[in-house]
Amino acid sequence: MKPQILEFERPIVELEEKLAELKQHSHANDLNFDAEVRRMEGKIEETKRRIYENLTAWERVQIARHPARPYALDYLQLSFNGFVELHGDRLFSEDRAMPGGFATLAGRKCVVVGHQKGRELKENIRRNFGCANPEGYRKALRLMKLAEKFRLPFVSLIDTPGAYPGIGAEERHISEAIAVNLREMMTLRTPTVAVVIGEGGSGGALGIGVADRVLMLENSYYSVISPEGCAAILWKHRKHAPEAAAALKLTAKDLLDLGVIDGVIPEPMGGAHQNHEAAIDSLRDAVARNVEELSKLPLEDLLAKRYEKFRRIGEFAGDS
Repeated sequence: MKPQILEFERPIVELEEKLAELKQHSHANDLNFDAEVRRMEGKIEETKRRIYENLTAWERVQIARHPARPYALDYLQLSFNGFVELHGDRLFSEDRAMPGGFATLAGRKCVVVGHQKGRELKENIRRNFGCANPEGYRKALRLMKLAEKFRLPFVSLIDTPGAYPGIGAEERHISEAIAVNLREMMTLRTPTVAVVIGEGGSGGALGIGVADRVLMLENSYYSVISPEGCAAILWKHRKHAPEAAAALKLTAKDLLDLGVIDGVIPEPMGGAHQNHEAAIDSLRDAVARNVEELSKLPLEDLLAKRYEKFRRIGEFAGDS
């Protein structure tokens, strides 16, 4: 796949191209440009820090959607061990946009479910661009109940622009499927951890996102609506998506400050797509740590804390 360059990354790319030309010229003409190479490398690192430490909300949305970013199955195969996929909702069909099954994390058996996109058109069509149908959420619910039955932690990996809005999905009651998941996850009698690994769009994300611990990768986003959708409603044009992204407070830092999520998982400089191995290690460590902490709590305390956590969201105390 040809690397996708984001607009705000162009200054970095231009410097890297100049560095490559300098090295090639040095080699071709047997000249010593070591001092110039070091200065250029230093400038590249400085430019990277300046850009990536001051990303706007819209720029983080672009990183969250990057096609080279690790997807759910990448994490399932590399962060977890012995993943065994289970298929079907036992009601209608299999949904390839929502893979899930049994796995082992840091020596602990668990049940994992996630949204899955494709990296090229054929795979995206097969995975429905990460937009699950009702059967995907009903399959997720079936796996949640298996986790509860066998007393295994349940982990969800969220990466979707939203649930599929097609006619068939409406006919098979997509809103009801998501609503049932919200209810059942609130009272699921086992530790639960949800991680937004890319896009966290609307009810499609929330349908597997009610958990004891909700985490986000540093450059993911979690929102009731996409920036483009918000811009189309408020400004009547998607060109205002950057303004909408800022207003929605959809970044990991914003949501941590608002108390909507419980933690932020750091990514390699430039985003998870720049270094899959580092991103996968970070997610594995964060999820394993949270599962370990939650597993030590008595079940009734776990349920009470989960209830209190979601009751607190949206509460604000003004000046008296």
